[in-house]
Amino acid sequence: MAELKLKNVEKAYGEVKVLSNINLDIKTGELIVFVGPSGCGKSTLLRMIAGLEKITGGDFTIDGERMNEVPPAQRGIAMVFQSYALYPHMTVRDNMSFALKIAKKSQAEIDAAVAKAAKILQLEPYLDRLPKALSGGQRQRVAIGRSIVRDPKVYLFDEPLSNLDAALRVATRLEIAQLKESMPNSTMIYVTHDQVEAMTLASRIVVLAGGGISQVGTPLELYERPQNEFVAQFIGSPAMNLMAGEVIATGAQTTVKLANGGTAVSHVPTQTADMGLKVNIGVRPEDLVATAGAPIFKGEVEITEALGEVTLLYFKRHGADAQVVAKLPGIHNDVRRTTVALGADPSKVHLFANGLSLLYR
Repeated sequence: MAELKLKNVEKAYGEVKVLSNINLDIKTGELIVFVGPSGCGKSTLLRMIAGLEKITGGDFTIDGERMNEVPPAQRGIAMVFQSYALYPHMTVRDNMSFALKIAKKSQAEIDAAVAKAAKILQLEPYLDRLPKALSGGQRQRVAIGRSIVRDPKVYLFDEPLSNLDAALRVATRLEIAQLKESMPNSTMIYVTHDQVEAMTLASRIVVLAGGGISQVGTPLELYERPQNEFVAQFIGSPAMNLMAGEVIATGAQTTVKLANGGTAVSHVPTQTADMGLKVNIGVRPEDLVATAGAPIFKGEVEITEALGEVTLLYFKRHGADAQVVAKLPGIHNDVRRTTVALGADPSKVHLFANGLSLLYR
């Protein structure tokens, strides 16, 4: 069991500051996922927690004890890297037990720890195999097993599935979710660039951007109530559509006249929107529906992508406008090069001014 706190944490390389003002409380038993674009500092922050990178400002504590200068081996942390880094000449059993042997644990303790981890990870049939006789997913489970046998306070995962193919990623992701269910009091921090992993695994997601934290929340909070345009477009695939407009009516609902000629109605509270306010409306592709009424957007379908259960419609751009994408259920191959009018439920229409959601104004 472990509670982690980062207070005003910073990281700089010489004069270059890559992370600043990182404030985050992680409760015992949470699985926290760090996401963000390449270069945002998510792996650097994970390595600072592990002690592999020096913290250049602020405080990091585990259960109230300051860890800034504590060596990695003494922090009670185990880390699973992107690379399996297994000893090729050792069996699965020896790979998992090696750290305990170095720590001079008794053979009885080692055997019990390895047996427990192997059972959790369903590795019992493979204990006497060499890594070369395992699949990629099995090797990753062995790497996780090496962490479990140490019984750490905190587990750190640095993009552990990125070396696996698509099918193995799905299978191993489910295994990590099952692992967390079997260890409810274990605190885990997981770094990924794959938002499917983030949305399906996380207790809470930390979105990093521009050297700081853009938003923290549960997966559905970030999906349904993004605080800013960056989070709105980063969470969800395809990204949320943003369209420029101006507030023309307030009241029980807010009405926006769009630059593309459409009209959007939003349930954003009246007191947050002013007449004439320049805004961007945000609508997720899956929330756009064909309409015979006043459309939010009307355009010619340029490309379709039939995925079976859904079809993605990509509309022709006009000038500097961003491309609008709709995600409609079913197969709609017949709409290519036709004009389609789209609307959305007012509860699904987000409003942003100066990049920030009006819900948090």
